[in-house]
Amino acid sequence: MKRINGKAFDALGEPMRRTIFEKLKTHPLSVGELARGLPISRPAVSQHLMVLRDARLIRIEKKGTRSLCEIDPKGVLAMRDWLDNFWDSALSSFKAIAEKESKK
Repeated sequence: MKRINGKAFDALGEPMRRTIFEKLKTHPLSVGELARGLPISRPAVSQHLMVLRDARLIRIEKKGTRSLCEIDPKGVLAMRDWLDNFWDSALSSFKAIAEKESKK
């Protein structure tokens, strides 16, 4: 199992960061495109993007004068692997309890 980056779950715990992250699910966007329609300033969006980048959930690439943001699949995969392992453990525990109860 891959080691989970605890910053990733923390970063997505903030509603505005989740909103920004979800805007990136279909394709990369510039900071300006991400800020459009949000109730916060462009500098505030940039600050949220830095948190998401530090949590390894997004990548930011300079394209001329624009910063293009996209989801980092490696970070998302690490979260999924951790959740899958957690789920497998929970199901195994549930199965053991159910089998014990059925023998009573």
